[in-house]
Amino acid sequence: MGKVQNDTIILGCTHYPLLMPKILKYLPAGVRVVPQGEYVAESLKSYLERHPNIEAKCSKGAAVHYLTTENPNKFKEQAQIFLHEPVEVDNITLG
Repeated sequence: MGKVQNDTIILGCTHYPLLMPKILKYLPAGVRVVPQGEYVAESLKSYLERHPNIEAKCSKGAAVHYLTTENPNKFKEQAQIFLHEPVEVDNITLG
């Protein structure tokens, strides 16, 4: 039995696109990368278009404030890279 060559990988977690440059660096030429974020967003958009009663319940233009149990500066830096916008973060302790 010969060696199996993968032709496609699916990035199944939301933070994998942040690692895209490193992932691409180690992939053999010709391997297709499928980031799931675009598919999830399109699927949600389609769902909301088909269910206007649900879409009407969604808040629009609301402020977002993040809470984290890790270092808030580290979280903020990573979140801003991922979201491409400034974020407000506070540290919390659970328990």
